[in-house]
Amino acid sequence: MTSTGPNKTLLWLVAIGFFMETLDSTIVNTALSTMAGDLGVSPFSMQFVVIGYALTLAVLIPASGWLTDRFGTRRVYLGAIILFTLSSLLCAIAPNLSFLIFARILQGIGGSMLLPVGRLAVLRAFPGNQYLPALSFVTMPALIGPLIGPTLGGWIVEHWSWHWIFLINLPIGIVGTYATYKAMPQDDFVVKRKFDLLGFVQLGLFMVCISVAFDAISGGHVSQGVILFLFVFGFAALASYVLRALKVKESLLSLELFNTRTYRIGIIGNLFARMGTSGMPFLLPLFLQTSLDYSPFEAGLAMLPIAVAAILAKKMVLPLVMHFGYKKFLMGNTILVGLMITSFSFTSNLENEWVRIIQFFVFGAFNSMQFTAMNTLTMKDLEKKLSGHGNTMFSMVQMLSMSFSVAAASSLLSQFLLNHENLRAFHMTFLCMGALTCTSAWIFAQLENREKVQQLDAKQAIEG
Repeated sequence: MTSTGPNKTLLWLVAIGFFMETLDSTIVNTALSTMAGDLGVSPFSMQFVVIGYALTLAVLIPASGWLTDRFGTRRVYLGAIILFTLSSLLCAIAPNLSFLIFARILQGIGGSMLLPVGRLAVLRAFPGNQYLPALSFVTMPALIGPLIGPTLGGWIVEHWSWHWIFLINLPIGIVGTYATYKAMPQDDFVVKRKFDLLGFVQLGLFMVCISVAFDAISGGHVSQGVILFLFVFGFAALASYVLRALKVKESLLSLELFNTRTYRIGIIGNLFARMGTSGMPFLLPLFLQTSLDYSPFEAGLAMLPIAVAAILAKKMVLPLVMHFGYKKFLMGNTILVGLMITSFSFTSNLENEWVRIIQFFVFGAFNSMQFTAMNTLTMKDLEKKLSGHGNTMFSMVQMLSMSFSVAAASSLLSQFLLNHENLRAFHMTFLCMGALTCTSAWIFAQLENREKVQQLDAKQAIEG
């Protein structure tokens, strides 16, 4: 890719935002147990530190496009990176769990704008055939963040303190803020289009109510009646959004997307497959530290084979899908991912360390291929006029499934801990999450056998 001057600076600037967001999504996982001890709470009550961040991303991503059109990419991106940096400072000085969750929600508000607005800024600065190379450049840090996040988080809490996993965002954020102010071009136009506020509230209520209901199950301090109310109210909000969107022209997310068969199957498959897998970065470090006596740094190192395999396996997707087609590949690979999650129910202190490394590596490979194939299937047949809505809904589902998955995993774990010792409770949780993943293969069974790869490029393969 050839680019000089302000455009090259813009790419580095957006790459910084991508790196901050993806690093922060993973670096906290290996530190949760240590953070819990310092804050005087149980490690098994830390799930909302992850859920609060992911859920805020999911809720606010649909608003990012409207905010950008209304205020311009430069203003929104500058505000996002400032808020992300300041909220990182608040996370570091949090005196208790409630304050930390509040600060993580603020982080999520900033993070919800970094990726979509950054991607849009690149699209506007690099039109035509320059876009794909530019997008590939800025998304490379998004691969590095998860690669180093868990290990870096474990090393930091062992050698310094957990506060530094948030403080390291400060110098990056300060540089990013200055570079945004100096280098990011201000849009020449502002579109004053109407924002679907009611639709935004309806979708937001659905996501928040269901996530809080799952989390309430794990807490054990909320009555079953309240939990049932949250589930019913949440799905009622979703139903009211769907009914309204069918008759409103400018709904928040167009339901025309579901007229495209591959998008319809892909987005639903993404939601349920990720509900089984997206909780693993939360469960595994907690499992290693509380059940197998790993230190935070050792738990971070143990996650490294998953990240390495994830990067290496992406190159295998194209030839495999070309040979088997989407239906056979996704059905088979979904079951293999589920079985690999189930295999963690046999993990104990008795197994050889190399066996565990291979187990983590194989899980990372299958999981990575699953994400890449699902993502490509979802976006490949969308009409250009719906690509914006489709990408927004897709990004929302990614974050929503992470929130649901962590909430469901922590709920299962807390219930099993009531009647079983720690190791057994984790084993039963892995069995349930693996079974959930396997059942999502039925969704991909709705694909046509003739569904083959027509074109696989960076625009279609949106990495999960």
